[in-house]
Amino acid sequence: MMSSGVIMGQYYPASSPVHSMDPRAKILISVLFMIVLFVGNNFYAFAIMGAFAGLAIAVSKVPLKLLIRGLRPILFIMLFTMVLHLFLTPGPAIFKVGPFTATWAGLVQGLFIGVRLVILIMFTSLLTLTTSPIELTDGLEDLLKPFARMGVPAHELAMMMTIALRFIPTLLEEAERIMKAQMARGADFESGNMVKRAKSLVPLLVPLFVSAFRRADDLAMAMEARCYRGGEGRTRMRQLRMAVRDFVAFGLVIVITALVIVVRVKFGPVISRV
Repeated sequence: MMSSGVIMGQYYPASSPVHSMDPRAKILISVLFMIVLFVGNNFYAFAIMGAFAGLAIAVSKVPLKLLIRGLRPILFIMLFTMVLHLFLTPGPAIFKVGPFTATWAGLVQGLFIGVRLVILIMFTSLLTLTTSPIELTDGLEDLLKPFARMGVPAHELAMMMTIALRFIPTLLEEAERIMKAQMARGADFESGNMVKRAKSLVPLLVPLFVSAFRRADDLAMAMEARCYRGGEGRTRMRQLRMAVRDFVAFGLVIVITALVIVVRVKFGPVISRV
């Protein structure tokens, strides 16, 4: 069952070309997409990246409303970042609030950062939404294998990263459940200033940590009962193989990268156009 607010780390089962892609290709494309997204320094680049992200979302058959719902946890961070840019970026003034001056350059820069976060979260969420935990572990392990010669435990590291990623929605759901239970008993998490609200969250942390350690212990016992001894000698029922769709996706990302570099050089940073 999908969490009410957080989609990062959850899997959405469906039959789509994105779901059937090789997990290694999806991981590499996601990393390259994040790099190119930060290379882009104007709204033209974001239009190109947004079009590619929209195409990927449409092909993946993941509901758009699900991805939009996943933006709610970072809404405060987005608004806070935009406000900081609005008042701290020098430029022509819009209005004043006491000693602080809102500028047009700050407004544009804040919108720029907000759009970047939206595209980043929506696209990278597709990685876990379209990749099962087993596929994600296998893909990470294969990508880390070249480092095994230097003593890096590829399988164990991939397993830990996947478990940590999958525990994010579980722990957030558990925190929400504990908070509702304490609110039903009279706890107040919403009134008062920021310091008081932070102090009111302390009683929430103890049962949350206890639940997290209990889940970790249950997981360890389950893996022990199945005779898990690490990656040495383990085989796979399904071998990972790159298909034509994976190379087509790589080709699209390369084209997107070239276009972003071209518009970066031609139009320059967004702040210079204000």
